[in-house]
Amino acid sequence: MNDYYLLGRSGLRVSRLALGTMNFGVDGFHAAYGKTEEEAEPIFRRYVESGGNFIDTADFYTAGESERILGRLIAAAGNRERLVLTSKFTNTVDPADPNASGNGRKHMIRALEASLRRLGTDYLDLYLLHTWDRITPVEEVVRTFDDLVKAGKIRYAGLSDVPAWYAARAQSYAEAHGLTPMVTVQLPYSLVARGIEPEFAPMAQTLGIGLTAWSPLGGGLLSGKYRPAGAGVTGDGRLSNPASGAPITDGHWKVIDALAGIAAEIGKPMAQVALNWASTQPAISALVIGASSAEQLEKNLAALDFEIPADARRRLDEASAPEVPGLYSMFTPRYQSWVVSPGLKIGDKPPTFTTPVLNG
Repeated sequence: MNDYYLLGRSGLRVSRLALGTMNFGVDGFHAAYGKTEEEAEPIFRRYVESGGNFIDTADFYTAGESERILGRLIAAAGNRERLVLTSKFTNTVDPADPNASGNGRKHMIRALEASLRRLGTDYLDLYLLHTWDRITPVEEVVRTFDDLVKAGKIRYAGLSDVPAWYAARAQSYAEAHGLTPMVTVQLPYSLVARGIEPEFAPMAQTLGIGLTAWSPLGGGLLSGKYRPAGAGVTGDGRLSNPASGAPITDGHWKVIDALAGIAAEIGKPMAQVALNWASTQPAISALVIGASSAEQLEKNLAALDFEIPADARRRLDEASAPEVPGLYSMFTPRYQSWVVSPGLKIGDKPPTFTTPVLNG
């Protein structure tokens, strides 16, 4: 964890594994699996002691309690300047007020000021739009980000859970007008959720945006603690609850079987292999990992301490290969070598955007 990577086309140095704090707190939407401040403290402490510096939260997490707990833990540790502190805005803070949600300038500034108060800091290192609201013009969001950077309220800007065209529009608009660029887009990505690959990965590589993956263990499905049980699953975790609403298909079990076999071959836990695979995929800058205990975090932090053998990676790739949408099948090396450039040896990979490793 003492290797740091540049996030997107920026000078911001972050750990490859970010600490997700969605479960810090026992109030609000995420309360079902939340942790008290006493339970969260050893998780936070172990992450920082390991060399981690990338902390992820949001105003929506446990009704703001995640930010409050983080603020107190950071103040007690006295390490604010060492951390890359990230929060997000979009979700409502007052259902009766139409401007207390979404991505408009009014709510964006209001949400940031509230997050700063809860976190006990006067700036955020990274501020993310949490979810596309389908309403606010991208130009308004980008200009507000730029104003917040100039005001010293945030250092860097990014997006989460937006369409690829929206991210590309935001970055292109920022570049054309000399405004604050987007350094990251945070998206779900794992061996059982590879849907971002056809559009987001090449977009990020081309425009200098680092992709940050949330739920890299598929909501825990890739941890090895679940087994099929009729139309559902058994195991000690929230996915065993029918109310979780997480559909688990035969395709998922195919991936899990392949992962379990490879993990046994190389003598590593399934979760570590899954995290290692995701963290070393093209365009991925960092993974957001949560933990229910310091012990679980310790195991997951070891995911970067080995390499997956080439043949094992190939089998994981094949077992988890998503169905390519119709149009995107025309952009594959196989299709283009058949129709566009038959018989010619032309590179089949776009230029990759690399991020140097900085040894801390």
